[in-house]
Amino acid sequence: MVINEIDNKSYDQFRSFLEQQCGIVLGENKQYLVKSRLTPLLLKFDISSLSALVTQTLNPVNRQLRAAVIDAMTTNETLWFRDEYPFELLKKRILAEFKNQRTPLRIWSAASSSGQEPYSIAMAIYEFQQSNPGAFPGGVQIIGTDISNTMLEQCKYAHYDNLALSRGLSAERKRKFFETSENGMLKLKDVIKNMVSFRQLNLLNSYSIMGRFDLVFCRNVLIYFSPELKSKIISQIHGTLNNGRYLFLGASESLSGISQDFNMLRCSPGIIYQKK
Repeated sequence: MVINEIDNKSYDQFRSFLEQQCGIVLGENKQYLVKSRLTPLLLKFDISSLSALVTQTLNPVNRQLRAAVIDAMTTNETLWFRDEYPFELLKKRILAEFKNQRTPLRIWSAASSSGQEPYSIAMAIYEFQQSNPGAFPGGVQIIGTDISNTMLEQCKYAHYDNLALSRGLSAERKRKFFETSENGMLKLKDVIKNMVSFRQLNLLNSYSIMGRFDLVFCRNVLIYFSPELKSKIISQIHGTLNNGRYLFLGASESLSGISQDFNMLRCSPGIIYQKK
């Protein structure tokens, strides 16, 4: 057997495993994606082939391998200020509604990957505060979650190379919010880093530990789930939002056919959803 190929039976088994564990739905012809994501694990775990790796992953006793596989399959590319308009909406429209709030403004970034989204939110809020002294007397709490503990460690470390920082971050913000680190990377300054906390969360599980929020960012996440799981996730997010508060989805995502519990607000550009 060729090491870097996966047979059809193993692929089908792996698709079922991944959907069961974290809700991600792989198409029938995504073997190339599995191959690219899992091949580096062959050497790390001393496994001879991808099919053998899948067989071992299916065994619940192989917890370390299972965690590494889920990490590999759920790690996605991300950008600073992705799509731009959600962060402009924050600064120009949404945050003004909360600037006199005496309780903490609570914001959830529901798939924080390596930290770009929650830290972009923090930067936008910081910039708003600079223009609106005394805003948010109750404080601001930003929570980033991800299924991958590896990604969460990167978030907390908050060191980025120049390639990562070139993706969506302006030169001005790079100078303003980052400083040189001893490892040749740039580290996020504490003024932004300390605005965000991180915790592990599988979106298929209960959100009861999360509390209630004023804003939820669940962007470019739903595209990986089946219609049934999308509906479940949105229903649970609805339960975490305070009345009349807001949900941000990705540019290519919508709640059409998924939920009737939100009002769609056209913001030109962009769309956000308000809890009914």
